[in-house]
Amino acid sequence: MDGQYSGSSAEIYERHFVPALFRQWGNIMVDRLGVGLGDRVLDVACGTGVLACAAATRVGDDGCVVGLDINPEMLAVARRKNTVIDWQQGPAEALPYENGSFDRVASQFGFMFFEDQAGALREMLRVLRPGGQLAVAVCDALDHSPGYAVLAELLHRLFGSAVADAFRAPFSCGDRELLLSRSAQAGITAAGCRRVAVTRHDGLVEFPSIKALVSTERACVWTLGGLLDDRQFERLTSKAEESLRPFVEADGHVRFNMPVLILSATRYGEASG
Repeated sequence: MDGQYSGSSAEIYERHFVPALFRQWGNIMVDRLGVGLGDRVLDVACGTGVLACAAATRVGDDGCVVGLDINPEMLAVARRKNTVIDWQQGPAEALPYENGSFDRVASQFGFMFFEDQAGALREMLRVLRPGGQLAVAVCDALDHSPGYAVLAELLHRLFGSAVADAFRAPFSCGDRELLLSRSAQAGITAAGCRRVAVTRHDGLVEFPSIKALVSTERACVWTLGGLLDDRQFERLTSKAEESLRPFVEADGHVRFNMPVLILSATRYGEASG
């Protein structure tokens, strides 16, 4: 494998996925949350810290940003990026914080991998103060992201449903009704939230080449990592050059839309026990 796709999964994520997909959403999410001076912000499943770092530029000296993730490799990369943010290891389903500890609580592209999604939402609500803002971002449905939809079909045709389904996993929560159902299971409305909504926002995927896109996915432990041998990878790359050609622009870069759903709510009333 190309040396630029070696290293830990977190390093590959930071080197390739962050600029291609995730960096754009940090500022969008902190805008959605209304992060301002003096705020205490919690980024749940922070990964390498895209959202947390964006929030840190807004809170000032009197504010505080905490990034929590269950993966120590992700946190190791995050700590190298920002030494002021409080990086902590822990699960989304059992947040190690007191009730009402934060003004803003967010999670960006981790929710679909939580073992207990309703439980994680319940915990995020618990640590949010009355009047605080909650926002959770997930990838929209796969069929709304044309380049990835084509790649999923190609994987299914070449290697079968198991490989294709592994690639589809990050898109598993791209459904408005599912997110609202998880919210109801978490008791968000009953626990004192208003303006509970799921909104769609368009984003852009951009890789420098088709090979870069396929190589990044092959190296990603959360999708195709470990599933394809060298021969299969070469076959996939060759076929992808044809299937993904409609998304290649004059500069050789691959670009296509990848919309995101954001579940948001405002807390009111007394902090839950």
